Amino acid sequence: MSDNELGLFLRIRREAVTPAAVGLPTGPRRRTPGLRRAELATLAGVSVEYLSRLEQGRDRRPSAQVLAALADALGLTVGERVHLHRLAKGAEGGFSCRGGALPARAVRPTVRRLLESLEPAAAVLLNRLSEILAWTEGYERLARPVGLLDGGPPNLARFVFTDARARTALPDWEHAADEQVAALKQGPYRADPHVARLADELTVTAGAAFATRASTVPGLPRPNGVTRLVHPEAGELRLAYESLDLPADDDLRLVVHLPADEATVTALARLAGRRAGALRVVPA
Repeated sequence: MSDNELGLFLRIRREAVTPAAVGLPTGPRRRTPGLRRAELATLAGVSVEYLSRLEQGRDRRPSAQVLAALADALGLTVGERVHLHRLAKGAEGGFSCRGGALPARAVRPTVRRLLESLEPAAAVLLNRLSEILAWTEGYERLARPVGLLDGGPPNLARFVFTDARARTALPDWEHAADEQVAALKQGPYRADPHVARLADELTVTAGAAFATRASTVPGLPRPNGVTRLVHPEAGELRLAYESLDLPADDDLRLVVHLPADEATVTALARLAGRRAGALRVVPA
């Protein structure tokens, strides 16, 4: 597994930027995906050797000025810039924002009431280990029949990687697996002993499906998108999701799923035994 998350993130983002996006000619013989290392170095005003050291993990303490220049050259979003800063500070060691706190396993009453108010939407609260701590009845109707709520407490990452039913329930399994790894790697990752134990477990139980992703997927899960779920009664559902982090002291993530098309609106209403209308299609 990669212990060079800063270098991994820089390389993946460099390879995702097209030359045209930064005003460079593509050329007929390009073999490098995205920007060449020399091109990014020029845009950021650093040497190719220094950028190589950062990507390879031989230098893990870039200055704030270098981070800003790289972020500008790569066209990072606000979320990506925050992530880059966290990776650089985390590489210094000696300080953890969580300070040894155990993974959250309790939900405050007001947060639970907030969750309940989201009915009939499928909403779920997860901790940093991807353990499912609380959910709405709408989520129960989707998750229980596919086996996602089995176990105590149920764990989304374990389901995706070790339960054979996951590949049937999740047609976009590859994407779902990437997102689970990204979620586990967000934050201190292996510097957190609880996350490290889960990562070790999944490396053994899931093998290369997890280990390869742990070495190549950056710890920046998508906060929103559209996913598909194959339900044994309702068939294939298209669900738009939003992921929201609660305050740091709660250390929980709220994920809300809404129908992404009219067919899913109708299917969810049928599962709930009510007329369509309580849920509406999320605009594209």
